[in-house]
Amino acid sequence: MKKIIGFIAFFVAVGMLIMLVTHNRLIGLIIIALLLFVGYNCFCGE
Repeated sequence: MKKIIGFIAFFVAVGMLIMLVTHNRLIGLIIIALLLFVGYNCFCGE
């Protein structure tokens, strides 16, 4: 369980860093959606 939470937190941090670099709302929304999808699959997937 801790590994999954760490994995999700890592990708959230990566998304935040990319947002600092891009300054583009559309790309930010795409990254957020992608991170939510990855986090959901890791947490609730098989």
